[in-house]
Amino acid sequence: MSKTDIRVALVTGASSGIGLVTAQALRRDGYRVFGTSRKPMPNTPDGITMLICDVTDDVSVQAAVDEVLSRTGQIDLLVNNAGIGLLGGAEESSVAQAKTVFDVNVFGVLRMTNAVLPIMRRQRSGRIVNLSSILGLIPSPYNALYASTKHAIEGYSESLDHEVRTQGIRVVLVEPGVTHTSFEENLTRPDQPLAVYDTIRANAEKLMRDLIEKGDAPEIVAATVVRAANAPSPKRRYTAGKVAGQVRFMRRFLPEAFVDKNLRKFSQLPN
Repeated sequence: MSKTDIRVALVTGASSGIGLVTAQALRRDGYRVFGTSRKPMPNTPDGITMLICDVTDDVSVQAAVDEVLSRTGQIDLLVNNAGIGLLGGAEESSVAQAKTVFDVNVFGVLRMTNAVLPIMRRQRSGRIVNLSSILGLIPSPYNALYASTKHAIEGYSESLDHEVRTQGIRVVLVEPGVTHTSFEENLTRPDQPLAVYDTIRANAEKLMRDLIEKGDAPEIVAATVVRAANAPSPKRRYTAGKVAGQVRFMRRFLPEAFVDKNLRKFSQLPN
């Protein structure tokens, strides 16, 4: 199989939201784009080949990667976007529910990455872009398990990049802030809700809805992914949007007590 001049991208979770807009942006940038979704889509986005893929299933992941390889002979870019959210007190989720969130957000990335690395290694080139979050940089009350998955992706991606860099492969992070997408689309609620959290959980959900309503357009994240994918010498991480950049600066350079106080104020929690 010979590598062609047309770049091939595989984007997980591309049925809607950030994933769909990113797939479309990559298509406009000249990539041949394959997107994945867990279920068949009634309408296929123009110019994007959609494949069924459950990132929690090894067989499904390998089948999707094999399908792209059989059609193109190469995979130049993997965008690990598929993910789910979880809003609620940390102790309101069972271990089983926590495992489900990690299976999608962390082990789904691991499965997809492990499936494409041998291909990229044979090519002596490849780029993997992992969608993290500003919650991979800071704590977030009532998002403890989701934030934990993003912290895990940060550590995994940085470490992996060092391991595969000499093989012609780079792994980079894109860290969106709050993005204007469907709130209900990928949100999970606690499976063991406790009355002590009812009021604050409702407040946290309202705050999240308000933030998303005013959030960055998904096109901002998509443009950042394209930039991260094409950079000849990529940075380790790319923040997407003004707020994400501000949060990164705050976390890196301001005193911990100041960050803690302002985080609680922002989250409408007493100091």
